[in-house]
Amino acid sequence: MTFLAVLVAAQAAALFPAIDCAAVPGWTQQGEARTYDPETLFDYMNGNSEGYIAYGFTMMKGITCVNAAGDQLVIDVSEMGDPERAWGFFVTNRDQRSPVERIGSAGQVLPRRATFAKGRHYLEIAASPDKDHREALRAFVTALEPRVPGPAAAPEAVAWFPADGLQADSVRLVPESVLGLRILKSGFMGQYAVGRAFVVPEPTAAAAADTMEKLRTRFSGAAPVAGLGDGAFAAQDQYLGRLLVFRKGARVAGVVNVAADGDATPLAKALAAKLPQ
Repeated sequence: MTFLAVLVAAQAAALFPAIDCAAVPGWTQQGEARTYDPETLFDYMNGNSEGYIAYGFTMMKGITCVNAAGDQLVIDVSEMGDPERAWGFFVTNRDQRSPVERIGSAGQVLPRRATFAKGRHYLEIAASPDKDHREALRAFVTALEPRVPGPAAAPEAVAWFPADGLQADSVRLVPESVLGLRILKSGFMGQYAVGRAFVVPEPTAAAAADTMEKLRTRFSGAAPVAGLGDGAFAAQDQYLGRLLVFRKGARVAGVVNVAADGDATPLAKALAAKLPQ
């Protein structure tokens, strides 16, 4: 390994959150610490590593903690591609039936599981045996959250979705193939009564314009729509139903699966007004 590679590895290790069982009194480490990368995560996750990889996973470090009562906490911290993907991974894996808390950029403490995202990291704690471990889980979350570097805020894109009619906690990051279309590489989606709204950021306005042209070609019968962003069009699709798509600057956005009795234009205009130039 070259000196530069060693230096980069050392810097990466220094930025990784320091987790230890002694963060909460009464707990000690059981066994050795764990480290996994994209090549070895598959074995630890019993073949269920694809979701982590899709969100830019680079490394996981973990420990197991036990107390005198025989309780066990398995703590794992994963570094994802960026803060947006760490938040997005939490949102995808959260318990849909339980509320989201402001722990880091978002988190949950449940009877046997605690998770949160902060910066580029996603922390998860699994508790056993089968009983209510919320007191211990919250103690560890409270102790470890300050050790995780990076912003404790949801992505800026969450605020782009108009609040009126937005289904609670429905905004999420789709890491690849938004709407099932490879043309739309990565973006955000939110659920409304009238349909699903989406925003796909592109590197530049020119790249967004190119994506719009590919979408227009993809949907046969696309009809221009005036007064809504750049190159706006409406179309009908077998899987996405009625849709309305537009561009604003470097972002491609719109509404799909429009309800049979719905009008997507007001939502699309409100979404366009929220998007940065």
